[in-house]
Amino acid sequence: MYKYNFLKYGVPSVLFTMIIIGAGIVGYVMKGGFRYSVDFVGGTEMRVRFEKPVDTQAVRKVIHEEWQGTVHSVIGALELMVRVPQTPDKVSDLDKKLMTAINQVSIDNPGKALQINSISRTISDNLWSKWLKVILLSLILLVLYLSFSFKFAFALGAVIALAHDALIVLACFVLMDKEISIDFIGAIMAVLGYSINDTIIVFSRIRHNMKKMHGQSMYDIVNLSINERLRRTILTSFATALVVASLFVFGGDSLRDFSLVILLGIVFGTFSSIYIASPIMMLFMKKNA
Repeated sequence: MYKYNFLKYGVPSVLFTMIIIGAGIVGYVMKGGFRYSVDFVGGTEMRVRFEKPVDTQAVRKVIHEEWQGTVHSVIGALELMVRVPQTPDKVSDLDKKLMTAINQVSIDNPGKALQINSISRTISDNLWSKWLKVILLSLILLVLYLSFSFKFAFALGAVIALAHDALIVLACFVLMDKEISIDFIGAIMAVLGYSINDTIIVFSRIRHNMKKMHGQSMYDIVNLSINERLRRTILTSFATALVVASLFVFGGDSLRDFSLVILLGIVFGTFSSIYIASPIMMLFMKKNA
């Protein structure tokens, strides 16, 4: 009836993703949480480049002691991201004072400020509030749409698959010590939109086959539906991933994290539409039967 028995690998697939999410949780605890950009915590961040490798620990120490800030490596010891809670409207000549503090510990290898971003705490809190409202509203509308167009079990499967995608990407960013910025949130929203589109296409085929194959087991119906949509799913994901991979490689530093989120989302979104959404939907269908 069908070529591949995808549902047979449902449990190993869930265990695989749980391992990644678990590793992300461990990393989150060990690192003391996510590394947010100034978009969400407020303050000033400065990207500094050096001609030669700099003593990162010395720079980190002086920034912490004098400015209660943090320092993260961007490109080894040649490029650092310095983040402090102060903003130029509160401290005059903040950028010059930061560079003076940095060059005190790197006199023979002075740094050069490449980029400076500042945002007040009030604005960053407002951004958080707006993004949370947008995400919550999107999920509510999604559940309503799927409940009316399909069944409530389909809606639960889709939402859990979306949560899976978001958690996987977050876990990967924690493990890679990447920061959470406004670009990250935008990319996550794009990823979730891509993933739910893929899931709805599979669900539409399942709904069609449920009417066509009335009386047959849900296991066979779901497996057949996934097989019938497999070629389209793989070709679409592969073509999109090629474009995003090119953006990741050639797009420069400013687009690298953004494209990385989308690339991870394409991979795990395709995975979840096959191995997460459909099995979860079947589980709730059985409970409601």
